[in-house]
Amino acid sequence: ASPRHAEPPDGGWGWMIVAGCFLVTICTRAVTRCISIFFVEFQAYFGQDYARTAWIHSIVDCATMLCAPLGSLISNHVSCQVGIMLGGLLASAGLILSSFATSLEHLYLSLGVLTGLGFALCYSPAIAMVGKYFNKRKALAYGMAMSGSGIGTFILAPVVQLLIEQFSWRGALLILGGFVLNLCVCGALMRPIALKEDHKTAPEFLEQDYVPKAQKRDLKQMSICSPLIKTWSRECLCYCSWKEYDFLLMPGFMVLAVSILFMAYGCSPLFVYLVPYALSVGVSHHQAAFLMSILGVIDIIGNVTFGWLTDRRCLKKHRYFCYLFAVGMDGLCCLFLPILQNFPLLVPFSFTFGYFDGAYVTLIPVVTADVVGTSSLSSALGVVYFLHAIPYLVSPPVAGWLVDTTGSYTASFLLCGFSMIFSSTLLCFARLAKKIKRMHLQSFTNDTGTKQHIWTNGAIAYSVTAELDQKDVEFLAVDTNSYSNR
Repeated sequence: ASPRHAEPPDGGWGWMIVAGCFLVTICTRAVTRCISIFFVEFQAYFGQDYARTAWIHSIVDCATMLCAPLGSLISNHVSCQVGIMLGGLLASAGLILSSFATSLEHLYLSLGVLTGLGFALCYSPAIAMVGKYFNKRKALAYGMAMSGSGIGTFILAPVVQLLIEQFSWRGALLILGGFVLNLCVCGALMRPIALKEDHKTAPEFLEQDYVPKAQKRDLKQMSICSPLIKTWSRECLCYCSWKEYDFLLMPGFMVLAVSILFMAYGCSPLFVYLVPYALSVGVSHHQAAFLMSILGVIDIIGNVTFGWLTDRRCLKKHRYFCYLFAVGMDGLCCLFLPILQNFPLLVPFSFTFGYFDGAYVTLIPVVTADVVGTSSLSSALGVVYFLHAIPYLVSPPVAGWLVDTTGSYTASFLLCGFSMIFSSTLLCFARLAKKIKRMHLQSFTNDTGTKQHIWTNGAIAYSVTAELDQKDVEFLAVDTNSYSNR
């Protein structure tokens, strides 16, 4: 059994976990981005329009995110190592089978569903493992781990273009299938770790026999919705703790979830259509692939620098606002893209969009951990990436339909930009509303002599005391981490 740590070690084998997650993001997210380089080849070979061809990239992204909870489930209840190794085998098989495709429907199943399922089993468990090994330097660790997406895109984009020229798209997919087998090596690095906070709450099926009565009372008091959660988990997740998914009812997580839907819709089409758009305005094939490389390498800088900056004391408390700022800036970049119609203008676009894309991708798991706590991070990330699924599935074909209908990329890019800006604005207004509500509640407490306890799920428990002095009135706000660590 793994030794139980009071706190994440913030180092040691954790750096090997970061290296493993770095390779996982190369083999999953970078490979997915590079599928856009095959877009023109698929369209020419099969003679289909933009919308039908775009479904390939959509299904890969959708399957990866839709099956993310399955990856978390296997990681939590079997083994993170087993899940990632199995995912590597499935993803490799999907790419290899795709090299023998005779129709777009064949690619939908092999490159879309099978490869996407394999990526899903690898992606969220690997990211969650980083969160278990790091606390004080969590944002920096995530920045280094998630930079694999950028550096992988930087290296793979020109390599994939060269492979297509030398071996055709079939040979390129076959070679990528062998490359993705490295996910099995990454899985072997994911040594499990046991944290004391993981054992604070016992699974429901052990609760009656092994949990003391006093602890049972504490568990029941943690959420006003515990009966609902217990019923749901007993019927649908008989092997899961009822505590594992109670974060779904937290107001902060609900707002984050809605904003992620709009953010995911806005970011996906850019990676599908940047190369075709560049080709449509007269940029050469190699220059178009180079734009993806620039985007990838600047993505790395965004990953690491934003991770390091948000770990500083002055910004650590403002990670939420750093995240929404990065999402909003990417939205603005999309709005300006239609007026950039030559290579010298597209280069600064790739720099700017790549930097802020790396920034907010790094902060997604950090912000999620701040909202739900470390003990629920794996399950929460599974849900967060699951929420990416429908926007990833719908947005590229919708953008392709707009291109086919209007004969221009303008409408597609404007829709993407406004979607990301709305995501950022929603988070901003939600945080302002939360602050105003808290100030109102604190003022109400001071006026009425009411003690308020704000629990992790957002519920408020009141206990009114008679004739208290002003100095005796207390307002207790217990955040998601401090309560779960008691």
